Amino acid sequence: MIKAGIIGATGYAGGELVRILLGHKEVELKWYGSKSYIGQKYAEVYRNMFQLVENICSDDDIAKLAEEVDVIFTATPQGYLAGLLTEGILEKAKVIDLSADYRIQDVAVYEAWYKLTHKSPQFLKEAVYGLCEKNREAVKGARLVANPGCYPTCSYLTVAPLVQAGYLDLHTLIIDAKSGTSGAGRGAKVDNLYCEVNENIKAYGVAAHRHTPEIEEQLGYAAGEPVTLNFTPHLVPMNRGILITAYAVVKEGVTEAMLREAYEQAYGSEKFVRFLEPGVCPQTKWVEGSNYVDVNVVLDNRTGRVIMMGAMDNLVKGAAGQAVQNMNLMFGFPEDTGLNLVPMFP
Repeated sequence: MIKAGIIGATGYAGGELVRILLGHKEVELKWYGSKSYIGQKYAEVYRNMFQLVENICSDDDIAKLAEEVDVIFTATPQGYLAGLLTEGILEKAKVIDLSADYRIQDVAVYEAWYKLTHKSPQFLKEAVYGLCEKNREAVKGARLVANPGCYPTCSYLTVAPLVQAGYLDLHTLIIDAKSGTSGAGRGAKVDNLYCEVNENIKAYGVAAHRHTPEIEEQLGYAAGEPVTLNFTPHLVPMNRGILITAYAVVKEGVTEAMLREAYEQAYGSEKFVRFLEPGVCPQTKWVEGSNYVDVNVVLDNRTGRVIMMGAMDNLVKGAAGQAVQNMNLMFGFPEDTGLNLVPMFP
């Protein structure tokens, strides 16, 4: 049994971490950190936790927390952990950060896209990008894991098999993404009000979304060369879920059988990435509340383009579930421990 603590436990990702960790047989959740609700019962913040969690919300003293637990999850805004992380903390506890502070290796790129000064770049080389299907062995030995962003997770898992196989003209790659409103967090924002979101769909962050360099960097590793692409996210009126539809021109001679074989090789032994049967399009409803990502591919012979599709729950595989998957690897537990969550329907 390991002891865990969460800083940012009252945000959507933090709340999902609590839900998952309460069902994890190897974890005792000791610290429910929340700067906004210090001294208040956690179950008063999230009433679904009534009689399930009796703890009081603690502060965000990460140095003190490191003395009391084996693993710290930071579900906090960008810049928080980078401003506080020290060698002393990492000597005492493993850290899984759900922000972007350690995802991007180039400090200048991080600072340009996030409009922040990185305060602890000395930890960037050590930080492991926690996409388990990609970096499983590195995660096992890590002290610091950068939990991937929700859009980058779904984008990478949807597109990477064909990038790795060398089947795409990378200059033609376009990723169209749609997400539910929980991806914007629990803070009050006019754009997220019911009357603004309901019966509406809109693009945002056009040619400027902060997840773009993360997607490009990780696909660049898969390709073995720099990748530049168009990434356009959209907000849709639902609570959870991400749907990726990506497009690219395929190289001459590539067939749909070759495309499908690339996915079979990439995900045939992966539990949490489900490669669907031909003709079945991924839907967010079929992965809601679970750690699964559903992917599929179609070759449009008429245009010479491939359509790559992926769906996942942005709060589970896109945040808390992936963080727990990383924790399992870091502590030597079976990777799916606590994550055998059957998708909810309807």
